[in-house]
Amino acid sequence: MALNAPAHSYSREPDIRLEDYLDDKLQSTTDFESLDNLLASVEIQRNQLQTQLDDATKELQDARRAAEDRQGGLAKSIDEFYQLQESIDVRMKIVAESTAPDEAIRRLEQPMKQLHKVELAYQYVSLLQDVENLRLEARSHLPQNPKAALQSYSRLKKLSIRLRELQRAADEAATHLVNYVEKITEELWQEMKNTMSAELENILKKRDWPQGVDTNAEMDGEWLQCFEKLVDLQVPEILYSEGIVTLLPIEVMAKPFVQWFQFQFMGNNATSNPHAFGTFCIPQFIALIDKWEGFFRDNMGYILSSRFLKTKVGGLSVYLDPACALITALLPVMREKVNAMVQHGLQNPQFLSSLIVQLMDLDDEIRSRFNYDGGDPEKGWAGLTSEVLEKHFDDWFKAEKDFALERYHVIMNSLDARNIDYDYSGVGKMKPTFGAVRVTDLLRSVTSQYERVRRFSHKLRFLIDIQLEILDDYHDRFKDSLDTYYTINSTLGRTLHGLTKEQAAALEGTGAFETLCKVLGSSDHIIATLKDWSNEEFFVTLWDQLQTRAKRSHGDGDIASGMSYEDVKDKTSSVVGSDGDGGILFDETISAYTHRRKAAEEYLVSALNDSHQKAFRPYFTKAHWTTISDNTHVEASQLSLTPELDEPLKILKRNLAFLSTALSTAVYRRIWRESLEKLQDLLWTNVLMTQNFTTLGAAQFVRDLDAITSLITRHIPDGSAAFSTLQDGLQLLNLPLEAKDGGVSLQQASDLVFTDNTEAKKLLSELGLESLTPANARKILQRRVENSE
Repeated sequence: MALNAPAHSYSREPDIRLEDYLDDKLQSTTDFESLDNLLASVEIQRNQLQTQLDDATKELQDARRAAEDRQGGLAKSIDEFYQLQESIDVRMKIVAESTAPDEAIRRLEQPMKQLHKVELAYQYVSLLQDVENLRLEARSHLPQNPKAALQSYSRLKKLSIRLRELQRAADEAATHLVNYVEKITEELWQEMKNTMSAELENILKKRDWPQGVDTNAEMDGEWLQCFEKLVDLQVPEILYSEGIVTLLPIEVMAKPFVQWFQFQFMGNNATSNPHAFGTFCIPQFIALIDKWEGFFRDNMGYILSSRFLKTKVGGLSVYLDPACALITALLPVMREKVNAMVQHGLQNPQFLSSLIVQLMDLDDEIRSRFNYDGGDPEKGWAGLTSEVLEKHFDDWFKAEKDFALERYHVIMNSLDARNIDYDYSGVGKMKPTFGAVRVTDLLRSVTSQYERVRRFSHKLRFLIDIQLEILDDYHDRFKDSLDTYYTINSTLGRTLHGLTKEQAAALEGTGAFETLCKVLGSSDHIIATLKDWSNEEFFVTLWDQLQTRAKRSHGDGDIASGMSYEDVKDKTSSVVGSDGDGGILFDETISAYTHRRKAAEEYLVSALNDSHQKAFRPYFTKAHWTTISDNTHVEASQLSLTPELDEPLKILKRNLAFLSTALSTAVYRRIWRESLEKLQDLLWTNVLMTQNFTTLGAAQFVRDLDAITSLITRHIPDGSAAFSTLQDGLQLLNLPLEAKDGGVSLQQASDLVFTDNTEAKKLLSELGLESLTPANARKILQRRVENSE
């Protein structure tokens, strides 16, 4: 059959699917009956597939044709682009080679500039017309309605400020225009104030102000209304001003006071003399304010409070307190007078010095009496003094330093400067020299000159460059004095430099002690004074300010103008800038004087030792300790003093008496304790351990020592304790040959002491001689002649 013939036009896979299809449709002979229907269905499906194939073929051809069209269009566009580029290049080349555009530009530059100028001129004229309109509008409201005038003025003021801001951004362009608008604005404001001020002046003239007004009177309604108008006019100026503004109505009312002040103190009369400034000008100025203080506060206080209390200046007394406002209005004329006085002072340093003190007094009086803070509630009013010192501090400082140094040299050159002031303090207190007392008085007066100065750097300059400089020079004098003393008292110094008759005479008797007591007492006085000052509020505050600045600088740069961290640290205290709580302004100075005081004290002990050694030298060489007595038991108290001890006792008494008048009790006892211990060593070594003693000689030594200790006890209670070891030694030395009443004899003591240390210690303990060692006891007993035999 044809259905079984191979179909070469199909692949093997479709063949299999066709066979599967026929097998599925022709499974039995009965299925052949529906073969026609099957063929018809197959034919329909074939036609549908053919239709779909034809449609797909058409779409493919359309897509190919469209792609070819697009590719052709793109190629055409590319060709057109290249042609256009070539055309542009050609034209650019032509333009570059041509001078026609430049020529056209040059021809148009001038007309364009003229056009720009015309436009700018038009804008200028329009702006000036606006300025003039605002000025005329403001004028039209005065003096009836100052608030309405302020509206026009405010617009003009804002325009002026805006123009100045724009000018800065435009590299200072349109200078004439900006200056003109500012000038018109200022003139308008001045004109407005003058107009309103004239109204108040007329009212004041009608009331014969101030002569015809009683200080206890009340201002009438017309007066108060005009006052309020002026305040209202000035409110915006005050609220938007960075500095303090004088209240206009107060300024108008203060004008007669200013004229009176100028006539009295700035004319050619006697009260205008510079030397009358402190005696007439300042008292009259204060009296004027004091006279009208109550009138201003009673009549105008509530008006100012209603206008300013709830504004940003509500905390400033210069706007709320009429008396403070009056002071603000009067200060310019006083400032003018002060400037004239300063110019005179620059030619006369002594007057300048007194002028600054008078200005400080004036500032303090204004602050304290009228609670004037100058518009700065936190820091307070800087004062007229600060204004002067801001410009002329160096001139004033130089004058003060010259005066201080001149006075210092006068003190040092005075005849009694190096004499001890025995009347300075009571008994038992250190006695400085007259010079030391006057130097501290001088330094205190310097403090009074600058302690009210407000600027920190100014105060520090006074402290370091005047006070500490004087103290350093005075310290160097002490050092030179001690160096000279050491030189002329040392063997090497005398060998190298020799000793003049004057120097030798100065060291005779108590001369050496006096020289050293001068340094010791004066150094102690300086130290005590500086410590006292360091506890005063002024110096405590100055130290705190210094610490704050030093910590902020971290050890670099200047702490104050012209003064570096290291310089200030070297002059004041090594702990400047540290985190500790210790330290004072005078640490370094106190340390230097403490070294001088210590050195003088050591030299004084040495001088005492030398004095005693020389005085006791004949006593040490006495050869009568071995005198034999018929009495085996000698009572020391019945013996007379050794003749060679008379002079040493006189010297000892003289030294004790002199030093008691010059030194404090504590220093006196400390020095004598060291010196007496040295004297004990001398007696121990040169007599007890050197000489041989009989019973009489031992008793004589006891008698002599009792005389020495009695003298010392009369001047220094319990001072004889310095000889306790020697006294124990003499008690052992003075043991009798024969014991009485159960006592210990010389022989018994010797036997026990020389037995061994245990027996020796036991004996010494029984005798109450704990200060002696067994070795010393043996040496002492060996000094008895009887033991030698």
